[in-house]
Amino acid sequence: MNATTTRGSLLAALACVLVGGSFTANSLLGDYPYAGGQFLRYGLAFLLLVPLAGPGAATRLRALGAARWLRLALLAAVGMVGFNLAVLAAERTAEPAVPGVFVGCAPVVVAVLVPLLEGRRPQRIVLYGALFVAVGAFTVQGWGRTDGAGIAFSVCALVGEVGFAVLAVPVLRPLGPRLLSTVVCGVAAAESALAGVLADGSGWLRRPDAVEAGALLWQAVVVTVVGFVCWYMGMQRIGAERATLFSGLIPVAAACTAPLVGTGSYGAAQAAGSALVFAGVAVGSGAVLPFARARRPAAQRQTAPERSLEKL
Repeated sequence: MNATTTRGSLLAALACVLVGGSFTANSLLGDYPYAGGQFLRYGLAFLLLVPLAGPGAATRLRALGAARWLRLALLAAVGMVGFNLAVLAAERTAEPAVPGVFVGCAPVVVAVLVPLLEGRRPQRIVLYGALFVAVGAFTVQGWGRTDGAGIAFSVCALVGEVGFAVLAVPVLRPLGPRLLSTVVCGVAAAESALAGVLADGSGWLRRPDAVEAGALLWQAVVVTVVGFVCWYMGMQRIGAERATLFSGLIPVAAACTAPLVGTGSYGAAQAAGSALVFAGVAVGSGAVLPFARARRPAAQRQTAPERSLEKL
């Protein structure tokens, strides 16, 4: 991999590790109103990102047409607010592993969907890597109790994860990672507030206690501000297909951090699944190609005399 690809891969990996840690933080927010928590998370992230949006932000935003603003609203609604709502709804009747398994299939969907939308064929090496990642994510999480509603909402969570990458592709270039993160956080905060008022009325927002405040701060500052910017910077460098491969690190990071708050354990299955995820990321991102290319000339030199004999 060249320097740009390496930097993009590291950024995407860091973003997904931070998101994986947010699943542990979510376990500390079980009693906090969902929409209110999302409003605080994305609203605070928006305020922190505004100074980082870069020069000419207002000009770039005015240049966006109605179609792109609609795409930004869908990105926030589907990939952020909707994704979190779907996971929460799925976990009401299903064990957390069930939506996790579906979300782990996102690299496969993106590896097929993005090339088709761009009028080209899927890259075989990326697809193979995505399959490894999906199997590894399943191995890390396993499968749990569920029903029809749990599966349906888990599919919605998968749609949200895919949408977070696919919907961002056309607006990433004109806005850049920092301004894109700023805008979608602001839109997601407004959508969360609207959803909270409609669903919970006056009880949609309350003052968090110390533990809840710490979890919300982690999600806003580390996962959203740092994680989102790193994610879109990585995607800008290596593309949505390869960047989404690193989403397999989300369940790995969640499994590694869960024992810290007593909500899970890390055993042989998690270790085996982690190895599969790492293998899939290495294959799909092209990290193993330089080694294959380095071996190829030596093989060609060994077979050159044989080709000469064949000519004689």
